[in-house]
Amino acid sequence: MELINTTLVSQIKAVIKEAQERAIRAVDHERTLMYWHIGKYIFEEEQQGKDRAEYGKYIIKYLSKQLEPEFGSGFGIRQLERCRKFYRFFPIASAVRTQLNWTQYKLLLAVEDTDKRAFYIAESIKNHWTSRQLERQINSLLYERLLMSNDKESVLAVANGEKQVSEAKEIIKDPMVLEFLGLKRESSYYEKDLEQSIITHLQEFLLEMGNGFSFVARQKRILLEDDEFFVDLVFYNRLLQCFVIIEIKTHKLTHQDVGQLQMYVNYYDRVERLAHENPTIGILLCTDKNDTVVKFSLPENQKHIVASKYELILPTETQLKQAIETELEKYPTHEF
Repeated sequence: MELINTTLVSQIKAVIKEAQERAIRAVDHERTLMYWHIGKYIFEEEQQGKDRAEYGKYIIKYLSKQLEPEFGSGFGIRQLERCRKFYRFFPIASAVRTQLNWTQYKLLLAVEDTDKRAFYIAESIKNHWTSRQLERQINSLLYERLLMSNDKESVLAVANGEKQVSEAKEIIKDPMVLEFLGLKRESSYYEKDLEQSIITHLQEFLLEMGNGFSFVARQKRILLEDDEFFVDLVFYNRLLQCFVIIEIKTHKLTHQDVGQLQMYVNYYDRVERLAHENPTIGILLCTDKNDTVVKFSLPENQKHIVASKYELILPTETQLKQAIETELEKYPTHEF
């Protein structure tokens, strides 16, 4: 009887929590639509003014004085300006997505570039990002980092579901920014420390890696005759439909590291992989990489070993712009 009661209580609690979440989403969506309509009225009134810039400022100040005393600080000058911008960025009401809350839209309004904003909207909806996760991805300049290894059209096509990823390089981020691990760049630490920090912050790490990853194992034991080997981290990617093996190195990549990872990849391909699954991908997560070493350490046309550099602090916008410019210099005829 006690077991039945426990199950019943759990079921009812689940129903209550689900209903509360739906109610919160519904209320937030109505609030978002309210701000959209306010922005629409402000924008349309503004277009009637002869000197639109000055008239627009006048409207905002006037409305703020009329609304704030009755409805509170949520209708101040800054918020009303945000409403107007919200309507300008999303002039069609149907474009206001129910999957996104007002906090997320406020973050998106700070993204001026249309393509970049479309990318973050698509990624937020597809990956069910919270406001905090969206803020981190924008602040870590995810879009710009992806552009360093993919062309603009490809990034947007993947984000919008118009293109299926076919190679590891299209889904693995490089560099990965692991500032959430809380490890300082100057600190001395071992690979096991980095591995433990990744496990502790697994959700953030999966988000930083890319789309479609799920955790499988840590220190996976492989026995080859009498010799034991341990794979640092094993993941599975549902988009690529394959195992993804990660080896962590707290030094610059060497050809020995590549050879070790290649052995683990071969093992998973020959022992663990099912007939319908794609070849295993190996990722060497290192402090510094040498793509030429990877190229000449592997058989020709081998595309399943990827080296990805990691950073323990978020890069500045200046650093990323410099990195992008350096990358573009390699391809002078490429246009974004």
